[in-house]
Amino acid sequence: MSEPSQESNPNPRGGRAIRKMPFEKYRSFPPVTLPDRQWPNRVIDTAPRWCSVDLRDGNQALIDPMSVPEKLRLFDLLLEIGFAEIEVGFPAASQPDFDFIRQIIDEDRIPPGVAIQVLCQAREELIDKTVEALQGAPEVIFHLYNSTSELQRRVVFGMDRQGIIDLAVEGTRLVRQGLESLDSKITFEYSPESFTGTELDFAVDICAAVADTWGATADSPIIINLPSTVEMATPNIYADQIEWFCRNFPDRDRIVVSLHTHNDRGTGIAATELALMAGAQRVEGTLFGNGERTGNCDLVTMAMNMFSQGLDPQLDFRDMPRIRSVAQDVNKLPVPERHPYAGDLVFTAFSGSHQDAIRKGMSHVAADHWEVPYLPIDPADVGSSYKETVRVNSQSGKGGIGFILEEHHGIALPRELLVEFSSLVQKLTESLGREIKTDEILQALIDEYVVERGPYRLIDFDLLSGREADQRCVARVEVSEQQMTIDGEGSGPIEAFVNGLVETLNEPLNIVDYHEHALTSGSDAQAICLLAIEDTESGGRCYGAGMSRNTIAASLVAVVSAMNRRWRG
Repeated sequence: MSEPSQESNPNPRGGRAIRKMPFEKYRSFPPVTLPDRQWPNRVIDTAPRWCSVDLRDGNQALIDPMSVPEKLRLFDLLLEIGFAEIEVGFPAASQPDFDFIRQIIDEDRIPPGVAIQVLCQAREELIDKTVEALQGAPEVIFHLYNSTSELQRRVVFGMDRQGIIDLAVEGTRLVRQGLESLDSKITFEYSPESFTGTELDFAVDICAAVADTWGATADSPIIINLPSTVEMATPNIYADQIEWFCRNFPDRDRIVVSLHTHNDRGTGIAATELALMAGAQRVEGTLFGNGERTGNCDLVTMAMNMFSQGLDPQLDFRDMPRIRSVAQDVNKLPVPERHPYAGDLVFTAFSGSHQDAIRKGMSHVAADHWEVPYLPIDPADVGSSYKETVRVNSQSGKGGIGFILEEHHGIALPRELLVEFSSLVQKLTESLGREIKTDEILQALIDEYVVERGPYRLIDFDLLSGREADQRCVARVEVSEQQMTIDGEGSGPIEAFVNGLVETLNEPLNIVDYHEHALTSGSDAQAICLLAIEDTESGGRCYGAGMSRNTIAASLVAVVSAMNRRWRG
């Protein structure tokens, strides 16, 4: 292999030179000549036939392959999700695969209408071993493959086109002969491995020869799986290859065209979507895209993309947290936090403007149509919570803080208080250097606004019938460490208390912006009261909060807290 280039390119913006990547050693993939391509004008309007290959292709890509109990756990999950075709292993090449297949057959774990798929090479002893593993299975897809690309013909096999066709035809004949003793409903699948690197006319020729040898008909079609074994070009080229193949295959209705993409260029999902538009009918892939190198087509994302367009994916991902948990446990690989639809942070907004838009959108969403900024689907549809859509760090704003207090704690802050409190939370997140949790936000609110001790403190109070008004409040308060009794009347206990303060202490104040919320439920429920006192002379406002199982006590403490905060400045 050549050494990396040490040459440098001048920086077009000036400054230091940029080291040059050795791009000259690579060649661009040739486009497909298809000037009248039809797929760009089509839309996906129905779900494909899905086939999970987690237990075979996904398993062989694991650092530590799954044990039989782990395979059973994943198999049961795939059935719950709704897969009707599941590739369960390579029984002729792996004893654990053989044992697993025998267990699900012997224990009658395969529901009616579900086909198990096995992979096998075209060698008589391997076919015999596979048939032994499959005895008693109700429905089987037998998957045969051989590599067909120009590169592998030249470098690996040293064979011409006809030699590769002969291998595939003889392999198909051996499989058909070997399966004669198997009392199961059988579907044959053939993959020209490395299809994307295979000349299209040759791909059609070899697949047609296989279909002829098997005896495929419109009433009994075979599966032709066209894998992007290595992703070699942009997704539109894969779609062109699929459309060209579908157009040129003789008696097209005798085959089901299947896709099996890999993600070497990071566009495996896009390639699969465009190839479905190009005429494919079936998709093979894995949960969360686990597979060799950069992985297989991610079936979770594929199916959920359809769901987000109002299309029934015919797979059930409503309990995404549990699906993710099982997959992580058996694969021993994490699902990334930013994984579409399933990541821990996929519905989470830290940005202040995003949080504000989500909060407003959630308050306007219609019952029959989901439309919320920054949330392409309703998080509840995949087992997530509205409450987790917003989290707060130093980049967040008042919208996110207000959303969390409202959704997690049932506290709706008035706008003026929310603006004031948000600046305090931002300083807290900056000092902590991390995200602030929901309980910490509530505690910060309490720490800042519940100020029961200062120059003022409420000791106790009594509510009596008023002499001239509806309510009379007689309270003992501490003022600068001196106790005194206040006595006031008003239309309610809070007004009576405030009037007593004004008359006794000569405090010019008025209550504005009063809010009361229950923090807990039950017989010992705790309430929080938020209010502002307004200086009747200056018009300035100062907020305070009070907490108590008694809502009146919480309100009076909130008045005292506001007075202490005003005094504190």
